[in-house]
Amino acid sequence: MRVNFVLSEVATGLRRNLTMTVAMILTTAISLGLMGTGLLIAGMISDMKEIYYDKVQVSIFLADDVTEEQRAAIEARLESSPEVKNYIYESKEEAFERFQQQFSQQPELVENTPADALPESFRVELVNPERYEVIKAEFPAGAEGVDQVRDEGDFLDRLFSLLNGARNATIAVAVIQALAALLLISNTIQLAAFNRRNETNIMRLVGASRWYTQLPFILEAAVAGLIGALLAVGGLVLTKLLFVDRTLAGPIKAGIIPPVDWGAIAVISPIIAGAGVGLAGIAAYVTLRLYVRL
Repeated sequence: MRVNFVLSEVATGLRRNLTMTVAMILTTAISLGLMGTGLLIAGMISDMKEIYYDKVQVSIFLADDVTEEQRAAIEARLESSPEVKNYIYESKEEAFERFQQQFSQQPELVENTPADALPESFRVELVNPERYEVIKAEFPAGAEGVDQVRDEGDFLDRLFSLLNGARNATIAVAVIQALAALLLISNTIQLAAFNRRNETNIMRLVGASRWYTQLPFILEAAVAGLIGALLAVGGLVLTKLLFVDRTLAGPIKAGIIPPVDWGAIAVISPIIAGAGVGLAGIAAYVTLRLYVRL
């Protein structure tokens, strides 16, 4: 009987403040959806780092007047360096052949490029791709036989800095939305408790505990948080189906960006649900303890 009474009070409370309940659910859904998006972006960044940093190469371009002794000295230093996992030497002829293959769709560019325009180089693969600065320090531009050193790490650092900024901005907006949702939950609970103050006072007079009179309000907030979490999960599923799997299908198939797996959404969904229910329930409990006398 007590369980039935509490559940009936929860249903009554949700119906009685329908507009505020809907607003609370939608605000919670938006904040949780943004939080889930931030977590997915964080996972994608981690996957992209594994993809791209493993492919990072440092190119040591040799000067046009490099001597055999200088070239051999550079190769010996690469051979003995603990930072170098592997390296290959590319002559001017090999560099031009690769250039022709890469720009085969632009024949005019290939025809107007002299065969000796591209310098010879060493293309270096690192043991730890994120330590590309070490190779740049060992072979500074202008050293004997070295014209310049180029690495892909600088570009990747800028790329991941941009992605991290997008992730942080998403989480920041989610936090702001969460604060708005918590304030809305607090106001909704205060209004609900005020509208049912006569009922709760009678219950207290006949011996009901404070916890028993507060429980329906806490469950109202928790149910609203759970519905908001379900809507947020549904939004993530729709985003994957309609945006990621369709709009980004080409870059994903080409290996430019990693796919968003269903497993990632399955892992994030319980986190979102727990956050929605937990934060809503805690906000309701704190509100009742601080502002409402039941």
